[in-house]
Amino acid sequence: MDALNQFLEPINNVIWADWVLYVVLAVGLLFTLWSGFCQYRALVHGTAVTAGRYDDKDDPGAINHFQALSAALSATVGLGNIGGVAVAIALGGPGAVFWMWVVGIAGMALKTTSVTLSMLYRNIDDPDNPHGGPMWVAEKGFSSWNFHRLGVFVGFIFCLTLLISAITGGNMFQAWNVSEMTQEAVPAIPKIAVGIVLAVIVGLVIIGGIKRIGHVAGFLVPFMCVAYIICGVIVLALNITVIPEMIALIFKSAFNPQEAGNAFLGGSAGFAFLWGMKRALFSSEAGQGSSPIAHSAAKTKEPVREAVVAGLEPFIDTIIVCTLTALVILSTGAWNRDHESVLAANPQVIEATMDTDEGSSTWHVGEKGTLPAKLLKSDEILNPDEITNEEDPADAWFVPLPDKTKEAQKLTGKNWQKQDQVFLVAQTGKASDDTTTDLVRVSGRVVKKGDGSHVAVFKPGALKSNHTEQPTFRNANVYKDYPGATLTAHAFDRTIPGLGTWLVLIAAWLFAISTMISWAYYGEQGMVYMLGNWSVGPYKIIYCLMIVVSTIGIMESDADLDGLTALGTGVMLWANIPIMLIFSFVAMKAYRSYIGRLKKGEFKSHESRSLTDMAEE
Repeated sequence: MDALNQFLEPINNVIWADWVLYVVLAVGLLFTLWSGFCQYRALVHGTAVTAGRYDDKDDPGAINHFQALSAALSATVGLGNIGGVAVAIALGGPGAVFWMWVVGIAGMALKTTSVTLSMLYRNIDDPDNPHGGPMWVAEKGFSSWNFHRLGVFVGFIFCLTLLISAITGGNMFQAWNVSEMTQEAVPAIPKIAVGIVLAVIVGLVIIGGIKRIGHVAGFLVPFMCVAYIICGVIVLALNITVIPEMIALIFKSAFNPQEAGNAFLGGSAGFAFLWGMKRALFSSEAGQGSSPIAHSAAKTKEPVREAVVAGLEPFIDTIIVCTLTALVILSTGAWNRDHESVLAANPQVIEATMDTDEGSSTWHVGEKGTLPAKLLKSDEILNPDEITNEEDPADAWFVPLPDKTKEAQKLTGKNWQKQDQVFLVAQTGKASDDTTTDLVRVSGRVVKKGDGSHVAVFKPGALKSNHTEQPTFRNANVYKDYPGATLTAHAFDRTIPGLGTWLVLIAAWLFAISTMISWAYYGEQGMVYMLGNWSVGPYKIIYCLMIVVSTIGIMESDADLDGLTALGTGVMLWANIPIMLIFSFVAMKAYRSYIGRLKKGEFKSHESRSLTDMAEE
């Protein structure tokens, strides 16, 4: 995984350059002003359309407006709302939440515009099974200008980026987070078993196509959203006194550096902006062009009508669900939590390699010793070659790990468990532009010895520094690492022990399943466009296999996840934003025409329908 991250890092540095984020925000602002603040129409008219007041069973399409919104939301309201928000705050600090809000508002305009185009150019040769998305926009749009080959080429490029994002963020990210949370709650359950169960469930749903996905999402999305929101509101009510302080901290940290303290290493305003943007874009999929594929299956003769419904997605996903998660993490103190153990002394730091030209160095941490061969071969070390010296696999770098403090055991309900991820905080002597401090995490893994004691085992060269002078440790404190969604679960547990472990675990399963089934459909439509219907079967098999692959231990941290998900989200933005801009005048003309007719009262509405009726249709 380290080799893959090194390969992806320069690519992600290009596709996620600061100017790219500014462009996405600028495009969202452009469509906001051009449409006359379509966010308002989404909240008012979009809600009425979703309630079934304009449904017509005779219109072309496969699913109704409510089912289309549910299918699209099942892809966006997922572990990005639980795990992605946690990653943003853990690395970017509270200020990241503010930039998530900004993306959410701008994303409403991006979604409305993108879905308008997809509905205008969707393929309804088979009215009961329409196809749509940016690939069809590119092909039909350019063909209307007599550039058919260019349109097909651009469509293929988008589909390739769509498949990358479907496999990484829409699939592997979800499965990995669920396996981590499940093992955190029930250590006896192997991660690969979680992957197999998820693969079977997802496979049984996606085999039925968009109609089955729409039916499942129509029931699953409202249930999981309401259940998760209830849990979050309970926690916030119990921490109500600190909520105003946390909201103030969000605004302050968005424009000023956030100082380091306890488990948080500090963050610049720019770093908060970067993480808030990236995680919000990943969660809401604003500008990616994925959700228009689901919306294109909606029953309607009015393209803009479904586009206005789509504008509700970022509001529900980011402004409501992501904000709830963020306030839970901040108000409970999980983001800047205290240590869970204290070493007898600061670990040793021994020089490993040094690159004077680059001004960087790599150091060993702890003592070099021999762990029992039986222990090295046990399942307590999943990848012994990664944490032991290459010359002698029986040699490892480790430090004796005292029991958790009484406060930590009371809070978590248990002592150290095998495979717990931990980290120490070291000082490198040279401040980072991202964190504004010279602090870095040194990550290790807990192993239980035969005598019942614990040790924290570190990979050779675990401490990397952008400075050539020997680093030191800030103190002897040991912090439990809660990667991804496990941090959110820990936040719930800090207020009501067991609430996060179980209720958030259940929510994570539901969120992940819903996301994976919708993204499976997105990727399927990409395959159909590029290769035809024959490719759907092999694609679904590979898609389900990748769920299992993500749970076999190839990803171990937030950094591993970020490399993959950043690639998937980034390449889709690069493909879809130009398509939106090129044909934006077509979308805006159609949008303004529809809103004009709406104001004149040309559209007749009827009584709202029950959620049960719309979900079962």
